[in-house]
Amino acid sequence: MSMLISGLLIWVTVHLFPSVFPGARRLLIRRLGNGAYQGLFALCILGGLLLIIFGWKNSLPQPVYAPAAGLREPAMLLVLAGFILIMAANFSATRFKRVIRHPQLSGVLLWAIAHLMMNGDSRSLWVFGVIGLWSLVSMFTINHRDGTWIRPEPPVSWTPEVIIVVAGTAVAVLAAYFHEFLAGVKLFV
Repeated sequence: MSMLISGLLIWVTVHLFPSVFPGARRLLIRRLGNGAYQGLFALCILGGLLLIIFGWKNSLPQPVYAPAAGLREPAMLLVLAGFILIMAANFSATRFKRVIRHPQLSGVLLWAIAHLMMNGDSRSLWVFGVIGLWSLVSMFTINHRDGTWIRPEPPVSWTPEVIIVVAGTAVAVLAAYFHEFLAGVKLFV
């Protein structure tokens, strides 16, 4: 479990660094250069992610709570909504971004909540609990750093929203189909 927790600690620390310590980030970019800073950032994220993956596979889950019956479909809808919001973050001005300041972090939060609804074991609680909490803290620290939210103007066309919903749904379906390979848990019989 220590490998899993170490990976989560790296993930959270590296992701929160730019919003919690913007001055230190600027100093690093000035000293290293933007490309080197981004490369170091990516390397740390990859290292944390690998520790999470291998820590997950090498830890034995202990039951913590029993998930409530009948939550499978609501959880799957939350995951779908999460993927759609994550996809919405890749577009500059959409109706999604007029309503939700942080669509990607909100999507991650929905994904984490859905997984906590369906999994009551120790390693799931660590991974999905920490990542869900990280997304909330990130929203707060980014809001604090960036100040007042200026909502983007809505696009004239609904095309971006249609693309977002279709692409988010496609990614969710692929993730569900390959869930057994990705996470070791088969979703469909």
